[in-house]
Amino acid sequence: MSSHIENTAWKQAELDHARPGTKLDAARLAQKGEHGGRRLAPFYKVMPGMPIAVDAFRYGKIPGVKAYFLTHAHSDHYTALNEKWANGPIYCSETTGNLIRLMLGVNSKWIHPVPMDVPTLVPETEVTVTLVEANHCPGSVLFLFEGRRTVNAGDSTFKSPHVGSPRVFRYLHCGDFRASPQHALHAAIKGKKLDIIYLDTTYLNPKYCFPPQRQVIDACATLATRLVLGTEPTNSSESDLTGKISMKPKPSIDVWARPIVKGQHNDDASLREGRTLVMVGTYSIGKERIVKAIANALSSKVYCDKRKAAILRCQDDPELHALLTNDPYEAQIHLVPLGALNRDKIGDYLSQFKGAYTRVVGFRPTGWTYSPPAGTDTLPALAPLITRMQSRTFLPSSLVPTRNSTPRLMLYGVPYSEHSSFLELSCFALSTHWDKIIATVNVGTESGRGKMNRWFEKWESEIKRRREKGENGMVGFRSIEYW
Repeated sequence: MSSHIENTAWKQAELDHARPGTKLDAARLAQKGEHGGRRLAPFYKVMPGMPIAVDAFRYGKIPGVKAYFLTHAHSDHYTALNEKWANGPIYCSETTGNLIRLMLGVNSKWIHPVPMDVPTLVPETEVTVTLVEANHCPGSVLFLFEGRRTVNAGDSTFKSPHVGSPRVFRYLHCGDFRASPQHALHAAIKGKKLDIIYLDTTYLNPKYCFPPQRQVIDACATLATRLVLGTEPTNSSESDLTGKISMKPKPSIDVWARPIVKGQHNDDASLREGRTLVMVGTYSIGKERIVKAIANALSSKVYCDKRKAAILRCQDDPELHALLTNDPYEAQIHLVPLGALNRDKIGDYLSQFKGAYTRVVGFRPTGWTYSPPAGTDTLPALAPLITRMQSRTFLPSSLVPTRNSTPRLMLYGVPYSEHSSFLELSCFALSTHWDKIIATVNVGTESGRGKMNRWFEKWESEIKRRREKGENGMVGFRSIEYW
């Protein structure tokens, strides 16, 4: 796609991101009226030369599209998908299929689960798709499409000159993902030339170099164990790279609560006196890894409401299923919406249990919690940035209570995201072989896209520099789970 044609396509796509009441929004509404009330799908929602759309349900029946793909069951990706859907088959992971059937009432006849890690021919096309675990929420996947360009589908005016040619194209659609070395080393991706990567650019800004998931998960589990059970890690680094933590008892006058005694009765107030309730904020889908780590560290069951439990049981995770209970007194860990983790709401929640729990430790995990260190360079050179970030370690001591916390209600903001950090996006881009990257998040303005394109150019320059020095292939990593 030439730069002129691409700029035109982006201008068209900007209409989809128009704010209500603006001139762009008026233009979008006028365009919608011209097309029978249907929004036009931005060009990056339909794979070039293929009758395939990804996360494009809000656009109804898109011209020429025979297969609709869903990366994961978060609302910003399945917008407008509901029980009335009848525009074509939906391809996704088995877990995502279970979730949209439960949450949205989508008829099973439209849902077509695709096996993981195996090239699968998409019906009515000449395209194969391979699903790769996205390391985002349960059921989330990357799609690797491989095939010839056979049709100019979608609403874009761009017409591919390669339609009808024998050339095979490869597109990697990342949806939302937390990039790791495992992605670059996956058999479907390693050593393959990717014509286009559709990249989750939620945090494509160097101020978002938050710590690796595994280190944050371990820190939460360790801190919860200290506060509830009064134990300390035995190794000096507090947590090793594999995420295994060895614990030993440590007497402490600051222990907030006694361990749950197996077999104790819920109505025995004297035994429950002093128990600490651990509350973890979650999305409807997501953050489960932190929950499991804390539950295993405390040897506790997990309680949540019936709807949340039904969603969790849609996931292919027997370990998580075994932790669930419908008795809030049996579980020392309760799951609540992220928005419920503030001082007022925590106090109201605690009062429901009439003294069964006397204190709360709350964990609120979200990437937006992260604040960059003072003096962070907004235009860093990539090689020094990678070296600097890989020298840092996130420890339990890195978790600090929020300002309005009290000994009775202690809340921790946790810099945990299931989107890629800037460091991970950079390492992923430097570790894969690609021709073009198209951003899929924060693309509503030309200036925003321009900033991201400058990073794409920096990645290309760094790849060239590395090749000249004989540094082809993977960026060195600390663990198979993170760079």
